[in-house]
Amino acid sequence: MDFSLSTGVASELKKLKHKQPLLFRKVQKQLKIFKENVNHPSLRTHKLKGNLSNTWSISVEGTVRMIYTIKNNEALFFKLGNHDEVYRK
Repeated sequence: MDFSLSTGVASELKKLKHKQPLLFRKVQKQLKIFKENVNHPSLRTHKLKGNLSNTWSISVEGTVRMIYTIKNNEALFFKLGNHDEVYRK
């Protein structure tokens, strides 16, 4: 599936590239897998509920998640962070 990154996520990735290069590479890897197969087991893709209904999440590693919406058959990743940060109201 094609995807794009919000300006916030793009900015966060720039920071990661310099501060946490291993995590940055893991995000890149997961996005490549996402593009090829949204339902790949390593992504642990799942639909969210409650305040985040109509959004989806993928796992990057450990507690790191990326949240996205789907519009016109394209995903827009709009949050990147640890579990508690991205699911906060």
